[in-house]
Amino acid sequence: MLISEVSEKMGLSQDTLRYYERIGLIPPVNRSKSGIREYTELDCRRIEFAKCMRRAGLPIEVLIEYVALYQQGEETANPRKELLIQQRGQLKERLKEMTETLDRLDQKIAQYESMSKEKQVEVTGQSV
Repeated sequence: MLISEVSEKMGLSQDTLRYYERIGLIPPVNRSKSGIREYTELDCRRIEFAKCMRRAGLPIEVLIEYVALYQQGEETANPRKELLIQQRGQLKERLKEMTETLDRLDQKIAQYESMSKEKQVEVTGQSV
């Protein structure tokens, strides 16, 4: 698959795909004799993994470390697992904080909606 096709499929710019490869966020992509990147389904799965992890807020540096360990082979399975466990813990904590913030926002919005209804009753003398 060409970079333009992968770009469209993944919803990432071609520059982002090149950047991910350049910094080691994804392993080097095979190239044709003329130097054109030829993405495989495995490459696409790796890109999707990186995209998913970045969307969840995992730092690029952590993902680069994960990919570097992955490229070293099976003997790095435990360090990779530990890295992911650590990131999962941090993500769970952020999720908890975000849920608390969302609950607080919902309470504030409900207060304003209640205030708005009370004002409308005062102005019109009718309940809504």
